[in-house]
Amino acid sequence: MADKKPVNHIRLTSHPDGDAVSIRWGEADPTRRGPVVATLTEPAHRNVIGTHAGSYAVYRALAVAAGMLPQDHRADLKNTSPAAQIGPHPSWSNPDRIVSLDPWGAIAPQAFSAQAEQGIDFRPTIAVTRAHINLPELRDAVMAGRLKPDGDLLTANGDIKVVKAAVDPVWHLPGIAKRFGMTENALRRGLFEQTGGMFPELITRPDLHVFLPPIGGLTLYAFGDINSVSNKDIPLAVRVHDECNGSDVFGSDICTCRPYLAHGIEECVRTAQAGGAGVIVYLRKEGRALGEVTKFLVYNARKRQEGGDSAATYFQRTECVAGVQDMRFQELMPDVLHWLGITRIHRFVSMSDMKHDAIVRSGIEILERVPIPEELVPADAKVEMEAKKAAGYFTKGPVADATALTQVKGRGLDV
Repeated sequence: MADKKPVNHIRLTSHPDGDAVSIRWGEADPTRRGPVVATLTEPAHRNVIGTHAGSYAVYRALAVAAGMLPQDHRADLKNTSPAAQIGPHPSWSNPDRIVSLDPWGAIAPQAFSAQAEQGIDFRPTIAVTRAHINLPELRDAVMAGRLKPDGDLLTANGDIKVVKAAVDPVWHLPGIAKRFGMTENALRRGLFEQTGGMFPELITRPDLHVFLPPIGGLTLYAFGDINSVSNKDIPLAVRVHDECNGSDVFGSDICTCRPYLAHGIEECVRTAQAGGAGVIVYLRKEGRALGEVTKFLVYNARKRQEGGDSAATYFQRTECVAGVQDMRFQELMPDVLHWLGITRIHRFVSMSDMKHDAIVRSGIEILERVPIPEELVPADAKVEMEAKKAAGYFTKGPVADATALTQVKGRGLDV
């Protein structure tokens, strides 16, 4: 009989053998703030619940389990520093302004070099690079004369110069709870129970106040001088866009998502060319954060109902399938704008009251709201637009009165 191999007992929680590295959320001095340590190479150093890479963490786990990735791998971060400098901004040291991302995430290797020298293994949660983008709609805008190539920001073939950043979610649980008007214990209990007990540390580790949820993050694209976006006196155009794979990537015409995204980019380019700047924020919240499967089920239900797809039953069919119309919770969305140091938006390319109200409540001023031109609305998407108009889900027409904007109270689905 062959000898049995010794059993390596697996710990089901992340209780450390020593003291974890401290995180003091909202500290202006990074040496006091401390890095987010979510790596598994040295469990005693971990100071968060969860691990890096958001929704990709499971793929990494699969790679380790399959023997394709050493479980003790340490990232070689040479030459990975940001291609453009962002911050620090005053908002980084306000614990109420930023609760869903780590403001020091892009410059963690530089800000926390002392901890790195002590052998603490941490990773950036934000990466900033430079690139070019090119969309057919922007080339059409050049052909139509709405945009004019300048040889720098926009070339004759439609290439657009951008600074872009990828941001993984990092949740400060006390701040998240406060943002939603609940106790931290209630938040922890809800997250634990409604994920099937995936993260027992939410209950067993009240000493850990930072959680890395396995959800999609966001990408932002900046047009013009990245340092201008934090200057409230320099014109700034902003489009906050929630993911719609069917429209954004594959051109499905049942909604206005890709047309509005392209329109937002056009506005950003035009503002940057006029001496201002533009920002597109793209959040991974497919199907109003209900998921693409739910979205397609709703499509079927809407189109097969008696009388066909209609504005009157547009939201009803969503609630029948998902139980709720929308789970995007725009309360967390303004965090990335505060990370950029934005305090005023001159042209907000959205008529969504949910987005507008969340941004204004967070302390950022909005001067004007820019709607999508009627000619850009696909024929099959008119049901969506009519449903939102009928329900009062967004403000019609551009608004330039900042005082009036702060009084808008309508809630509903986003555009």
